[in-house]
Amino acid sequence: MATGCVSRKAVGILVSSPLEQTPETLTMGELLEISGGWKDLQRGEVVDGVVMRVDQDGILVNVGGKSEGMIPSREARSLTPEDMAALEIGSPLSAYVLRTEQEEGIAILSLDRARSETGWAVLEQALAADTLVEGTIVDHNRGGVVVNVEGVQAFVPLSHLLPVTRDQIDPQEPGVYSRTAKPQQYKVLEVDRRGRRAILSERLAWQGWREKQKVRLLQELVEGETRKGKVSGIAKFGVFVDLGGADGLIHTSELSWKTITNPEEIVHVGDELDVMVLNIDQEKERISLSLRRLSAETWSTITQAFEIGQIVNGTITRLTTFGAFAQIEGGIEGLVHISELSEKHITHPKEAVVEGQVLELKILSLDPERHRLGLSRRRVVEEI
Repeated sequence: MATGCVSRKAVGILVSSPLEQTPETLTMGELLEISGGWKDLQRGEVVDGVVMRVDQDGILVNVGGKSEGMIPSREARSLTPEDMAALEIGSPLSAYVLRTEQEEGIAILSLDRARSETGWAVLEQALAADTLVEGTIVDHNRGGVVVNVEGVQAFVPLSHLLPVTRDQIDPQEPGVYSRTAKPQQYKVLEVDRRGRRAILSERLAWQGWREKQKVRLLQELVEGETRKGKVSGIAKFGVFVDLGGADGLIHTSELSWKTITNPEEIVHVGDELDVMVLNIDQEKERISLSLRRLSAETWSTITQAFEIGQIVNGTITRLTTFGAFAQIEGGIEGLVHISELSEKHITHPKEAVVEGQVLELKILSLDPERHRLGLSRRRVVEEI
């Protein structure tokens, strides 16, 4: 291999170098001068150097020592095939000294260990400052997942994974997740460099992010505006909608202009919705939303669609001691008083109708302002 001159191209994943300030070609002497001249290496230190040769045995590096150091292939596994192909003579990099030249005749270096040392420093700093780190899942087992953070293999217990992450893991086939894994944010729980142990949490990182987003949303939201959201949960009293970091509540009464008994009649978890912001309680950190107010109120047009004396189809929705409620076309609910249910004298509506029953009903009264609709079953039967 010719050693009179080399290219100065650097690889993005490697350390910066004064090579960037040199002409396009350098002599071997200039390379040695750039790498810091002759100096003794110390086992366990991380040193900067430049690539002298790349072959199947590894990477020959000049790090300013009395001899060149070798990074065996087994110590450069963190390099992707693309990274390896980009290495050229003169490319700068950092390496960890495993053995000095006095011990083996040539220094044995490790690129992976150098990256790992950097990773441990990143983790320790994040733990001390209570900040997040970015990592990628590379493997998993029954207890959790292994995450690569700057060359360090950290562990995330199953209890600290988000449900969506757990759902993508096949415990019977380790490593499957890593093929589609994308970098995620993690909170550092524990770091023990000497014991080579680092514990992370995806769940706590997400919770911290949600808290910050909630504060931001509470400040940004304006009552009366329309926001996009995603249904995150359903309860008997209403629907929770994720607005992008904070949940707002659509009370059951604000889901629809018609009366509903179960929110799942209208929405399901995962549905994406446009909602109106009704109220923002900064003190209690609560956001009230409405779905129905983004649609026209049926009662405002009821007199255009129906008239007194008209026969309509209605579905019995619920029974009370004083009558039965029935829903007609358009989702409007009216009352069939107990006296209007049957020609016979009855003491309870259940003697004449049942919930879910569809009947022909006659409109007796319309009151859009008070949202009242009077219906009769008895008068339909009398006219037959």
